[in-house]
Amino acid sequence: MSNFVDSAQLHAKAGDGGAGCVSFRREAHVAKGGPDGGDGGKGGDVWLVADTNQASLLGFRDHPFRRASDGQHGTSKRQHGSRGKEILVTVPLGTMVFSQDGEMLVDLKGPGDRWLAAAGGLGGQGNARFLSNHRRAPAFAEQGEVGEEHWYNLELKLEADVALIGFPNVGKSTLIARVSAARPKIADYPFTTLVPNLGVVRVGQRNSRRGDATEFVMADIPGLIEGAAEGRGLGHDFLRHVERARVLCVLLDLSESAPCPPEEQLAVLLGELGDYQADLLERPRVVVGSKDDVAAYEIEGVMTISSLTGVGIEELVARLAQLVLEVRAEEAKNLDHEVVVHKPLPDEISVTRAAPNSWLVSGRPALRAVRFQDLTDDEALAEIVRRLRALGVDRLLARAGVLDGDVVTIGPLSFEWWRDEVGAGLDRGDHHRATRRERLARHGRLNLDDDE
Repeated sequence: MSNFVDSAQLHAKAGDGGAGCVSFRREAHVAKGGPDGGDGGKGGDVWLVADTNQASLLGFRDHPFRRASDGQHGTSKRQHGSRGKEILVTVPLGTMVFSQDGEMLVDLKGPGDRWLAAAGGLGGQGNARFLSNHRRAPAFAEQGEVGEEHWYNLELKLEADVALIGFPNVGKSTLIARVSAARPKIADYPFTTLVPNLGVVRVGQRNSRRGDATEFVMADIPGLIEGAAEGRGLGHDFLRHVERARVLCVLLDLSESAPCPPEEQLAVLLGELGDYQADLLERPRVVVGSKDDVAAYEIEGVMTISSLTGVGIEELVARLAQLVLEVRAEEAKNLDHEVVVHKPLPDEISVTRAAPNSWLVSGRPALRAVRFQDLTDDEALAEIVRRLRALGVDRLLARAGVLDGDVVTIGPLSFEWWRDEVGAGLDRGDHHRATRRERLARHGRLNLDDDE
């Protein structure tokens, strides 16, 4: 029994990838065993999943953080690290996800719709992956990729599961205050409630964050009077909130102050519902006698409750929860809905000027290309050059207007950009000592135009 929350924040942190292993086979009678370092495991993803058994964003109000587990590191003998476990974060149908800038990213409208909120980092490749005819003993491996981390704003547009129907002052507001944490205005005069109040009723493990409890939304519909279907009073404004309710709970006043006997109340209420929208009479409904503690009337075959003393409340809540689950299951069975899986578009590589003579290359593909454990290893730098050239980073830098001597930064790697023919990528004072292999890497300065 808890508050209705229709807006919240989510912090999604995917798992980091495990690091690749640098290892060489060392066994008796095995000469030059070669590299045998295994790959790191991929970090777990964070998925949002639309679930019919969730009714509000309450679980995010005090606990907005959701984190997947990291991938394990690779080990020797080509043993790969295990993958991190992904987590499925359930949200109510109709949950809209916005970026911190207010851009709507996805609307999870249908049961089972999924959206990738944070992608896990890729595991690093072990040194066994870099074995080639020209590289017989690679002494480097990849670092695991850091998992994505984002803040999102969540907003909810949902329909009430249970609508409370009854004459003015029948005790609807008192009931919803009893079974949820909603705090509507309560007084002993008619039409205290002028707008619907929503409360979330939770049945099961009330403090569970794993979604084990069943939740449903209860709407306190302002009191109906005879002639409401023709618009008398605020009839149309009141009745329109009943249209999409899954279950109707009709409250009958059993007290001495009731305007008429409970049988007449029931006839009037059902008549108004039928006159306004005939199929409302076909909805599952529970008829309840209210104010049992001061009852002056009796009605056979009807459950009675007292919102003040708590008599019959648990039985009523259990009955309503059962009906709501049955209707949800029937809707899910009859709904012709294809589950939609939403994934963000792949990141593109971009080049921006960070400062005069300083440039920043961003984009996940470029960051993945430089995620080596040892950026001082010549062979690792040669592999970085090959990858960046394959991604077209050299062309992007040239188009952006990078000049000789400018500093380019890609993640943890910074290098000076040179395009001169003899010693490109090296400190100019070292040109006379440069060889073709050395031109690939020295002192953290790279040449993306080198053919080697």
